[in-house]
Amino acid sequence: MYANCKDEGTLKPDNLLAGDFPRVARLVDVTSGNYVRGTVLGKITESGKYKLSVSSVSDGSQNPVAILAENVNAETEDKQAVVYFTGEFNSDSLTFDSSFTADTITKKLREKSIFIKKTQA
Repeated sequence: MYANCKDEGTLKPDNLLAGDFPRVARLVDVTSGNYVRGTVLGKITESGKYKLSVSSVSDGSQNPVAILAENVNAETEDKQAVVYFTGEFNSDSLTFDSSFTADTITKKLREKSIFIKKTQA
């Protein structure tokens, strides 16, 4: 029927977004890992780059400040990626380091106007 159309796959929503609170998104430099959409990031004070927030480090990234909006592989070199600095997000779609609990990450992100809640799948 449509000769020039081809199947590009199936849409699989990840349910990361969980409400209407305004989302502020910016392009930033990401470093030191292969991350999936929904990863909780911290900002390295010295370089201004973002990486997985881990509570036991002391480079500034121990403070969660953003949610990754897209998959990004920055294992071998820094990459630019979009992150969310505000908004409402589904707790089941977040990826965060085991040095945090769901409760602690929720409280820390709340201070940044990032609201975490459980939504239906």
